[in-house]
Amino acid sequence: MIEFFREPLRRVEAESRAFLASDSARRPDRKVIVVLLTVALGLTVQHFVAMEEGIEPVAELLRDLGLAELADDLHETMWLVPAAKMHRLTWWSAISLLVYVAVPMLIVRLVFRERLRDYGVKMGGVFADFWVYALMMAVAWPAIYLASASSRFQTIYPFYHPGPDEGAWPNLVHWELLYTLQFFAVEFFFRGFLVHGLKYRFGAYAIFVMMVPYCMLHFTKPLPEALVSIIGGVALGFMSLRTRSIWMGTAIHVTVAWSMDAASLWRQGFFG
Repeated sequence: MIEFFREPLRRVEAESRAFLASDSARRPDRKVIVVLLTVALGLTVQHFVAMEEGIEPVAELLRDLGLAELADDLHETMWLVPAAKMHRLTWWSAISLLVYVAVPMLIVRLVFRERLRDYGVKMGGVFADFWVYALMMAVAWPAIYLASASSRFQTIYPFYHPGPDEGAWPNLVHWELLYTLQFFAVEFFFRGFLVHGLKYRFGAYAIFVMMVPYCMLHFTKPLPEALVSIIGGVALGFMSLRTRSIWMGTAIHVTVAWSMDAASLWRQGFFG
């Protein structure tokens, strides 16, 4: 078991020491600067544009640019039509995919001139440590069951609450699919782009550099979830370094999210 943790940490530290001993390490580290600036700007856009509070400032900007009709259409779509809630969640998901996936992937390919597979999206060895997934879920499911009893949990989850006479299709299903894509985006951004973009400069400490903004992403969530995100961020960051893949982290994240939504809906009597 000790070797399970030791081997990937040794490998990453060896790769980091080799880089730090090279001529490239003596020059300003362009990659580190670009990665951290991209993360800071991406999180800023996510917070101030993707959230519901950011929609009206975008509409005002459109009006200032002389696009009043487009601004009015945006306002109506996001707030006045019957499907407005789903439209706002789609807006949030689309911006998440833009800032967490599209922009970093373009930077990896066009700026760094590197392969995306080296940032955690390779498929080989995805199931090599499946037992870790099973262990994490064995811990998570009882915790989700207990947490789902709280009223605040039921107020927050799922982000799309079906109406009194509304079934799962189509809106709830639509939302859960968007939710799944959003978790792939989160895993690529934090455990792919950030961890693998920084590992040669910081070694295994790249996990803890990543963990700080990842924890802060949960400041709007219940306190227990924010605290657990610290442990989860470190654990998923380690697994990304160990397997060189984000897919197990994505599977864990999606399973936990679906379980939380299902538990909340069950507590609220959605399933009959």
